[in-house]
Amino acid sequence: MLNFCSLYSGSSGNSLFIETENTKLLIDAGVSSKKIEEALHQINVEPSSINAILVTHEHSDHIQGLGTFSKKFDIPIYANQETIDNMPTQISKISEKNIKKFKVSDKFYIGDININSFSIPHDAANPCGFNIFKDDKKISIATDIGHIDNKIINNLDESSFILLEANYDQEVLRYSHYPYNLKTRIAGPNGHLPNNEAGKAISFLLKSGLKTAMLGHLSKENNFPELAYKTVVEELISENYLESSLSLSVADRDKPSKIIKI
Repeated sequence: MLNFCSLYSGSSGNSLFIETENTKLLIDAGVSSKKIEEALHQINVEPSSINAILVTHEHSDHIQGLGTFSKKFDIPIYANQETIDNMPTQISKISEKNIKKFKVSDKFYIGDININSFSIPHDAANPCGFNIFKDDKKISIATDIGHIDNKIINNLDESSFILLEANYDQEVLRYSHYPYNLKTRIAGPNGHLPNNEAGKAISFLLKSGLKTAMLGHLSKENNFPELAYKTVVEELISENYLESSLSLSVADRDKPSKIIKI
């Protein structure tokens, strides 16, 4: 068994849930501890049963509830040293025994889940994505990506399922109320991934067996779920794939997704 659920996903907060028969993980805790607890209860998971929290990077929409949730339920957090150094407020709440360090590109186990971390281009201290392996199945988590390169594609290759960022539409961003410097940051090489680039990456990954994808980390101001979905489907069609070639969905900003069985 390998199941995935997006509890929350978007520019306002992110937390993802993965489970096997014996292990339950969160990736990020970017909303309040209370909201994470509520989402877990909605999918019939006791918060105290979480075995660990993996941290992608230190931006507040990924760590807001990290320290409180870890402290309340005595849960280990896994992060690289640079990320730990850049979230002192959260770390101060966490028991020293529950601070687990890894180096990006390390492979390690939590319970019966094999985890690989990989570097991503984003304006944080040392941001990373994760591959999750169980038996012959592979889940990949990649958000907060300024651009897609061959290294990222290689890490996403042969995934059964991916949660991939589709943060903004380029035209919507262009005409948004955001100040110029923020628009430049978002669209820059260490910012976020636009819908069309997500579509191109997904189209390429279909060649290596990708069956299911979820678009995540959508901007509230510079994107719409329907637009992200439509843009990715158009990219698939332009590469001569049928829409039915892929089970595609969009993660909700404020509530858990359906549980996806990989």
